[in-house]
Amino acid sequence: MKTVEFVDLERFMGDWYVIANIPTFIEKRATNAIESYELMEDGKTIKTTFSFFNDSPDGKKKVYNPTGFVYNSETNAEWRMQFIWPFKSVFLIIDLDEGYNYTVIGIPSKKYVWIMAREPALSEQLYETILENLSEIGYNTSLISKVPQVWK
Repeated sequence: MKTVEFVDLERFMGDWYVIANIPTFIEKRATNAIESYELMEDGKTIKTTFSFFNDSPDGKKKVYNPTGFVYNSETNAEWRMQFIWPFKSVFLIIDLDEGYNYTVIGIPSKKYVWIMAREPALSEQLYETILENLSEIGYNTSLISKVPQVWK
C-alpha cells in the first residue's frame, strides 16, 4: 500500500479526532476518540495516547499508551506501533491534507483504517471523497463506521 510522500513529524504531532474507522475490538463502542502524538527527543519514537469513552460521552474513559516508531525515515509515513511488547503493528499514513487538517492511517492487510482530523468533524463531501479513495485502493468501505464525537 502506498504512503504519502513525506510527513513533517513536528506538524503531525498533537491531537487527532478519530472521525471514522474499521474498529479494532477495543474501539467498537468508542465515543469522543482522540489519538495524540508526541515526538520524543530521538526524533523517531512517538509517545501515543489513545483515549475515548465507552458507549457515550458519560461512559467510562479508556486510555491506551502504545509507542510509535518511525520505520521509514525517508518519508516518515511508515511507522510501527507497539501496543504489547514485543509485538509491533505496521501503520501507514496513506493520506494527509497539505495543511495537516486530516489524515488517513491504514495497515497493509486493509483490516483496519482510521480517518482522523484536527477538528471533531469533517465535511460530508470530504468524508465521501476519502471513502471513495479508500475503496479505490481496496478497502471494504462498508466496514467503516463513524466514531461519535459528542463534546459537551
